[in-house]
Amino acid sequence: QEQLVQSGGGLVQAGGSLRLSCAASGRTFSGYTMSWFRLPPGNPGKEREFVAAITWDNTTYYIDPVKGRFTISRDNAKNMAYLQMNSLKPEDTAVYYCHAHVTGAVVYWGQGTQVTVSS
Repeated sequence: QEQLVQSGGGLVQAGGSLRLSCAASGRTFSGYTMSWFRLPPGNPGKEREFVAAITWDNTTYYIDPVKGRFTISRDNAKNMAYLQMNSLKPEDTAVYYCHAHVTGAVVYWGQGTQVTVSS
């Protein structure tokens, strides 16, 4: 069964760091683009916001608010993706989701993990 299982997250003070992990299983995800999305609180019905992505050849993309603070990475040998989050701000508070996709194939989502940044 193909799935993405997330770990990490939690509660941290502003300025702190957290690392999210995404363990892929059931197939090889080395050819997939791995991404992180987030859903801030108090936004019922709102779509998840793209945060960062890393392609099969390790090209990375970030939204402007996290550039210089977040780093996305992957370890294809372990079928893992990571999001290192530094200098966290209260506005980073959200449920974070791991995402895997490749053109023409099924899209996969992780179960979501809460990140709360206190001021």
